[in-house]
Amino acid sequence: MSLVTPEFGLIFWQAVVFLILLFVLRKFVWKPILGALKMREFQIEDALRAAEAAKDEMEQIKMDNDYLLYEARIERDQMLKDATTVANKIKDDAKAETSKISEKMITEAKSAIETEKKSAMVEIKETVSSLSLEIAEKILRENLKEDKAQKDLVVRFLKDTKIN
Repeated sequence: MSLVTPEFGLIFWQAVVFLILLFVLRKFVWKPILGALKMREFQIEDALRAAEAAKDEMEQIKMDNDYLLYEARIERDQMLKDATTVANKIKDDAKAETSKISEKMITEAKSAIETEKKSAMVEIKETVSSLSLEIAEKILRENLKEDKAQKDLVVRFLKDTKIN
């Protein structure tokens, strides 16, 4: 039964060896292991903090990008609106200018037509009067070739005129 129940000396020496082993492990093994674990824990915490900071920074960058995109869209819309306004103004100005030019051309054409018409009327009157005189002259020459016809014409004119 001595194997099952150890004697006091064996227990004592096992306790002394265990305490020495515990002291040696604590002195040379546990401190470096615990230091390494603490260092690893700090590194993990730093990495987590850095990851969290990077995540926050990425969120901020995303928000800034969204804001810049929003501003760019607003600016684009304003530029399109301004461009449309300018294009419409240019179109309206061109229409007005074309209308003015058309009116001026029409007025000038009417004036030219009126001047030409008056000139033609004067020319026609001159031609008609010239032709009328020529015809009258020819008729009178033909009718008044004889002296008797001339005397009859003078008498007839004298009868037609009333002497007061």
